Amino acid sequence: MATSAQKRIKSVSYAKYGYIFTAPFFIVYFIFMLWPLIQTFILAFYGNGSPTKVSTPTTIDDFMGFANFKTILFGARSTSFKEIAINEEFVLCFKNTVLIWVGNFIPQICLSLLLAVWFTDLRVKMPGKGFFKVVMYMPNIITAASVAGLFLSLFGDSEYSVANMLLMEWGILEENFKFISTDISSRILVMFIQVWMWFGNTMIMLMSGIQGINESLFEAAEIDGANSRQTFWKVTFPLLKSIMVYTLLTSMIGGLQMFDIPYMLHTGFTLNDYIKTVAVFIYEKFHKDYMSPSYGYSAAASVILFVITAILGALVFYVQRDKDAIEIQKKRKAAMKEYKRKMARGGGLGL
Repeated sequence: MATSAQKRIKSVSYAKYGYIFTAPFFIVYFIFMLWPLIQTFILAFYGNGSPTKVSTPTTIDDFMGFANFKTILFGARSTSFKEIAINEEFVLCFKNTVLIWVGNFIPQICLSLLLAVWFTDLRVKMPGKGFFKVVMYMPNIITAASVAGLFLSLFGDSEYSVANMLLMEWGILEENFKFISTDISSRILVMFIQVWMWFGNTMIMLMSGIQGINESLFEAAEIDGANSRQTFWKVTFPLLKSIMVYTLLTSMIGGLQMFDIPYMLHTGFTLNDYIKTVAVFIYEKFHKDYMSPSYGYSAAASVILFVITAILGALVFYVQRDKDAIEIQKKRKAAMKEYKRKMARGGGLGL
């Protein structure tokens, strides 16, 4: 029979400590982020009037319904040149966002996975692993403004940029090349910057996932005679499923919200249309068109981006779900229903 002390120990609930540690995040979120999020949804259904009027839409006359969404998504069907231009600009920005994200995510995940496996492989005896980890993570802690300034000095359109000076000195170019103003080169440059900035962070996350795998599995594979490639494809990669899904989701959310590098990577006052992302579109409609405000369009674009992110995230979870665990759960529920049905008929006495 359990003593009173054992009963007190069993009755202690440690869940409250988890709520205490997570409470500051939710408090800050509700105070500083929840209301702006709700206001964005409200603003998306109202007009594009003055800032004071739109910030507090109280009259039914301001309500526009889904007009802002129709303009952004289907502006080509309109007769207004402004609405057609807004639709074409949004489509171009969304296309740029997807291309830049895919173009930087694929090489980033491949490079990060290769380095993570290399650094965690006990059979690879390489001195200075800690130093290389720190160096590869360093670009992630540098501010985006500093990175944009660095690459502008290296690959700017001016003839005095480092790349143009070297190429002209070597006789490869006769005049300066427009790295920032050209569509293909500007996109490739943004992709390269994103890979350079984030592959270290992705590498650290994948390394943590690999180090969480039971070492006995690697030892068993080595005893069975598996080489490094077989160990990776048969042991490491399948067990990295959860961290890979997390990396994909975080990269996708960050990629769709990409703003800083594409916006700051321009010369003069002209922003290249081929690296303008949806986040830049939202910013420009809200801040730069002050004399002809487009706050409703900006909010509507934000809501569209939110919905697209939610749908893609749900699809990733659906595709990567554990089918075996789902099947076991279904069988367990079916067995429970059958047991309750037998109990209801009085058949539970024979169990």
